[in-house]
Amino acid sequence: MIDIDELRKLFLFERLTDEQLTLLATKGEVRGYERDEYVLRQGEPSEHFFVLIEGEVQMLTDTSAGPVSQPRTSQPGVYAGAVQAYLGNRAPDVYQHSLRATAPSRMFVLPAKKFGYIVTEWFPMAFHLLEGMTYGGRAAREIIDRRQRLTALGTITAGLTHELNNPAAAAVRAVSELRTLIRASRIQLAGLAEDGIAPQKLLHLVEMADSCAQAVGTLPPRSPMEISDAEDTIGDALEELGVEDAWELAPSLVNAGFTLETLAKIRTKVGDEHAGAALRWLSEATEISQMLGEVTEATERITSLLASAKQYSQMDRAPFSVVDVHELLDSTLAIFRGKIPPGISVVTDYDRSLPPIPAYGGELNQVWTNLIHNALDAMGEEGTLTVRTAHDEDEAIIEIGDTGPGVADEIKERIFEPFFTTKTVGKGTGLGLDISYRIVAGRHSGELKVRSVPGDTWFEVRLPLRETPAPPEDLRALPAEWSWQAGRLIGLPA
Repeated sequence: MIDIDELRKLFLFERLTDEQLTLLATKGEVRGYERDEYVLRQGEPSEHFFVLIEGEVQMLTDTSAGPVSQPRTSQPGVYAGAVQAYLGNRAPDVYQHSLRATAPSRMFVLPAKKFGYIVTEWFPMAFHLLEGMTYGGRAAREIIDRRQRLTALGTITAGLTHELNNPAAAAVRAVSELRTLIRASRIQLAGLAEDGIAPQKLLHLVEMADSCAQAVGTLPPRSPMEISDAEDTIGDALEELGVEDAWELAPSLVNAGFTLETLAKIRTKVGDEHAGAALRWLSEATEISQMLGEVTEATERITSLLASAKQYSQMDRAPFSVVDVHELLDSTLAIFRGKIPPGISVVTDYDRSLPPIPAYGGELNQVWTNLIHNALDAMGEEGTLTVRTAHDEDEAIIEIGDTGPGVADEIKERIFEPFFTTKTVGKGTGLGLDISYRIVAGRHSGELKVRSVPGDTWFEVRLPLRETPAPPEDLRALPAEWSWQAGRLIGLPA
């Protein structure tokens, strides 16, 4: 039986009376473990509560994506195992993690039922508080977390809708004009046929229309003055040929690369008697090519936006895979484009030598979304949003900076706490940074830090380049054994 003075040295039991310590000593036992020996294994019946007396241990959790390890600890008094036994029948039936001795260790072992009885009988008020925090807090967190996700989804959807509206409207407008132009082109072609144009001349005209279509958008850039002069020249030449509305036709012909030499070639190919009607038809054919180009450009823009949304949501990816951080950042910025005020400039500074990293891409996009959204909120209508990447040995570094008022020194240590927010009521839930921290630190074994002075705030995310961690699947229902804030076994003294 363990000596009660040795139990009293453990922070978990330091305030118990001699009588209580004696009862503990009689109900529990001391077990020794060799290096690399498992103290308990995940999935085994949750029958004992373990407290480290001396030595060193490490917690491990197996998931479908692989094992995740917590840092080793040699702090006497850290505990693991059936830590929720006080919940009785509602406690987990099996261990939610494994515990391995990384050095010769001694553990105080207490049967789960005895531990649960002691907590409920010796500390009834604490028991009710813990029970309420476990279930009430989890329920509240789930509700607010869902609301946070829905709010973020609404923000992103609004931005994406705004971005899609512009190219969609351009495509609709171009298609409407195309209907009119195609109808007019058919009428012009029918008129040429009625005038008796020879089939060979009509073939030359069609070939010329193909050349015009290929030239649209591919000509060397010209200044506005050069374009205006060219339109004047073509307009005068068309008037000399007796073409009606010459000045309306000139811009589209110039856009297709027409010159006086081109006009002379057309007159030779189709004859002076058909030149006017032929040029009008060519002008309309050129405008049709321009409208088709606008439709193509608009639909490509829509496709690009949808691709960004798909990349952002990671719909076509496995939850855990090797991802390009720059693609994730670009897709998030693309989704935000419609929500960024005109007075805010966006600067990207990417280290293209940064290799792909193993990660949960969709969850990292949620981190970028939260950090960028906070940065935009902080700056208001004017400022500079900077996104940059780098890598340091075996870590990827992603930094998101803004020129807002900054984070006050007195709250820097609290901004990652759940439900802590500096925003006004109704503007924030205080879960954005908490969720981001849990994704970075919990899901990826990384770091999320902040450094801030007025006008220069940076959130720095560090992610391992090669490690492939895989913590519990449900971030909203973390086992009580985990402590994301400390990054080690729960039970360590503050």
